[in-house]
Amino acid sequence: QAQIAKFEENEKYLKAIAANAKYEAEKVKERLEREADTAKKFALEKFAKGLLDSVDNLERAIAAAGEEKTPLLEGIELTLKSLLTTLEKHDVVVVDTANGFNADFHQAVGIDPNAKAGEIGNVLQKGYTLAGRLIRPAMVMVGQ
Repeated sequence: QAQIAKFEENEKYLKAIAANAKYEAEKVKERLEREADTAKKFALEKFAKGLLDSVDNLERAIAAAGEEKTPLLEGIELTLKSLLTTLEKHDVVVVDTANGFNADFHQAVGIDPNAKAGEIGNVLQKGYTLAGRLIRPAMVMVGQ
């Protein structure tokens, strides 16, 4: 009888150890999945930043082309649209500049006399986020 009680107690102890080990393994698995997800999201940050130079150049080419719609201009616009769509698919998004100045996402580089205080008057260079994390601030002119 004493031996059976000892075996039952031993069994409870081993089950508790097994349950604890299972719990710890699940926690480690969850942590590793979170870390892998974070690493995946931000592994492309350097690459995305490099593509932003191309986006800027295409936007400058469109701005310099004027109003006349030539086949070349249409090709540049389609290329830009395709590039922006690809960036958005990978969670690279343009920083909002319509809702006023936010030092977390905008870099004020000058004063726009035509803008109200706290508002953005002119965007000199678009800013971008990757999965909600700022990878380039928007360069803006602000009201005084």
